Amino acid sequence: MTPVVRVIGAGAVGSRVARSVLAWGLGADVEIVDIRVGIAERLVGQLGERARALTDPRRSGADVVVLALPVPHCDLARELLEAGVAVVSAGDDLADVRALVSLDALARRREVSLVVGAAMSPGLSGLMARHLADGLDRLDEIHVAVHGTGGPACAQQHHRALGGTALGWHDGAWTQRPAGSGRELAWFPEPVGAKDCYRAELADPLLLAGVFPGVRRISARLSATRRDRLTARLPMLTPPHPEGGLGGLRVEVRGQRRGERVTLIAGVAERTAIAAAAVATAVTEVVLSGRTAPGVVRAGDAT
Repeated sequence: MTPVVRVIGAGAVGSRVARSVLAWGLGADVEIVDIRVGIAERLVGQLGERARALTDPRRSGADVVVLALPVPHCDLARELLEAGVAVVSAGDDLADVRALVSLDALARRREVSLVVGAAMSPGLSGLMARHLADGLDRLDEIHVAVHGTGGPACAQQHHRALGGTALGWHDGAWTQRPAGSGRELAWFPEPVGAKDCYRAELADPLLLAGVFPGVRRISARLSATRRDRLTARLPMLTPPHPEGGLGGLRVEVRGQRRGERVTLIAGVAERTAIAAAAVATAVTEVVLSGRTAPGVVRAGDAT
């Protein structure tokens, strides 16, 4: 039988995941669910006969479900896992990511995979960290910087992240600092360039600590203007752009190689929604192929 990938949420990221599943030749049909009237049907009309619209995200028949809707994802993921369906979450909210990670025992019991953080940050950040870490004999530190947002839900989440509490890993213990503090100038690939970045309530440290248990320090920062920081605890003053804009991701690792202290850096500049959808689609392909183990999977895991 032809495998089925169900994409829940047909926004800037979800619509691109649906297109990519078909364009990349994964050999799967696509089901699309969106609570907004007519959105899923309109997308299906563009994708052709291998796509169809649904109204019930919990309907049986999917092999993998990609959650690209606004967070939280945890309750829906739990129901899907209970039904024995593999789940890929593109969410980036720290509290929701922490709740998703707690579903590891359920996913193992149901013998399905739950991929957490399959976006640009977290997601691509973990893949880049793994690539850089493989060039070291010993990894000590990981530092992530992010610029830009995807669709409106992503923009709203980043707005909240600047008004929350930043999580970090420092010498074997979790730290909690006020978001919007700790300014650092980060250089992203052109045309993004240099941006002031600040601590933010991002999920990358939580997931990276699970991927690299021996690392001593992990941090994550988000680019922001003075206005972003001053209004972070208020409602967004202007509506976010429906497609987001050009984003950037910078991952820096530090450690030892052949007895010397080494710093390695990788970066990418791309529209955030495009980068996030590419990661979610690639992860979905791996899950469909059966190359992921049951339980929680994080981008960058050695398995």
